[in-house]
Amino acid sequence: MWRRLKCWGEAGVWECIWRAALAALDRHGKLDWSIAFLDGSFVPAKKGGEKVGLTRKGKGTKWMVVVDGNGLPLGFHLDSANKAEVKLAERTLDTVGVPRPRGRPKCRPDKLVADRAYDSGGFRAALRRRGIRMCIPPKRRPKNWRAKRGRPVVARKADYRLRFTVERSFAWLGNFRRLLIRWEHHHYIYQGFFTLGLALVCLKRLIPAASSRQQQTLVTNRRSTGGVGWL
Repeated sequence: MWRRLKCWGEAGVWECIWRAALAALDRHGKLDWSIAFLDGSFVPAKKGGEKVGLTRKGKGTKWMVVVDGNGLPLGFHLDSANKAEVKLAERTLDTVGVPRPRGRPKCRPDKLVADRAYDSGGFRAALRRRGIRMCIPPKRRPKNWRAKRGRPVVARKADYRLRFTVERSFAWLGNFRRLLIRWEHHHYIYQGFFTLGLALVCLKRLIPAASSRQQQTLVTNRRSTGGVGWL
């Protein structure tokens, strides 16, 4: 079992399944590219291992996830828990890529929403280079702090209030108990389980979409044949 899991993880089987599910959701119009959300989460690692960092909470691994407006995972990155989330943000965005029937994969949402931890001049400049609008509130400053010259940072409250979407996605992943505590020493094994969890989240949304489309096609065929079905 573990040998097959290792081989499938190294071959990228789980990632192919996840990206194929995303491509199918995109064809059904179930991905919301108008807005995306970025956030990180901490997972304890009891036995240590690769990409495990020491923090105040203990040893652990950090989840970095980008989700669309519906909470479906578009990209992810796993790393040591002692690294700052803003330093891992660009790597996480680089993993976004949904295959399409023609042309290049879709890699860029229209807008990205994140919390104050991502208020960085370098990260904001990276989003501008990518052509992504941002909703990142500025960090709280001391009263005697003087703002720099230039355009003031503004974050729309209506967009920021929707940040619960990524927290809900973390709750969906938390339903897989295997992911809540990392027991694997090797990083590729835990990443394989994590990618499988992402694929299952997408497949649960895909199955109702596909079944509803089949029902619509069946109703259309029955109407065109005068209500007489095929025997």
